Amino acid sequence: MTPSRLLLWHGLGLAWFAYIARLTANIEALGAQAAATAGIDTYGGVWKFLTFLNLVLQAVLCGISFLVDVFTLMEKQRIAKFVVPFRDLLFGSLAFPVSMFVTSSFWILYLYDRKLVYPESLDAYIPVWMNHAMHTSIFPFALIELFSVPRRYPSERKRLLWLIIGCLGYIAWSVHIYSVTGKWAYPILDVLSPLSKIAFFLGSCGVVAFYSQTGAFLWRMIWGDSVVIFDASKRKSK
Repeated sequence: MTPSRLLLWHGLGLAWFAYIARLTANIEALGAQAAATAGIDTYGGVWKFLTFLNLVLQAVLCGISFLVDVFTLMEKQRIAKFVVPFRDLLFGSLAFPVSMFVTSSFWILYLYDRKLVYPESLDAYIPVWMNHAMHTSIFPFALIELFSVPRRYPSERKRLLWLIIGCLGYIAWSVHIYSVTGKWAYPILDVLSPLSKIAFFLGSCGVVAFYSQTGAFLWRMIWGDSVVIFDASKRKSK
């Protein structure tokens, strides 16, 4: 994409993810029953759900990318170059693998037994299009980002370090929520034994790490070893 098209793309992405996150956070405005059904009437609210955190993450990424596009069009490349490394680190280490994990894990569990992750009672408050906005649209967006935006992917060491911090942070947050409320954020955790919960968390972290490696592999297939960041028309420097 050209810089002007990237600006439009990231502006639309920022508006879309911010809008969906706002709608998700405002489910409680529908009433106490809606909030209780969605599980946001207890400590932590929507912030205990990885789906919501991912929407915020994608909105932040789009916001940072939007700023890079603005600085690029203004020919403020010195400022843009200062922001680009953080944009690329955020995308490669968290935004891409987490979006892939949210989409795949949600729909696998949904198709297996939706009660484990998304009870039928939620259909009365969350329309089908919003469910897809939260759990489906995020991954195609990440793929388009990967194919369209020239970037330098973070090293494996940096990606895994940030991923470990993110995974451990969310697990600690989930356990804290349970210690306060006596309820897990997701119904699937209620049916697992303590050892199964540990295996579930470790397995989930392993899957996210695999998705991180998948993102790096796809990036190398698309862009090669070196990328011209500020010239979207050049995919590989030779």
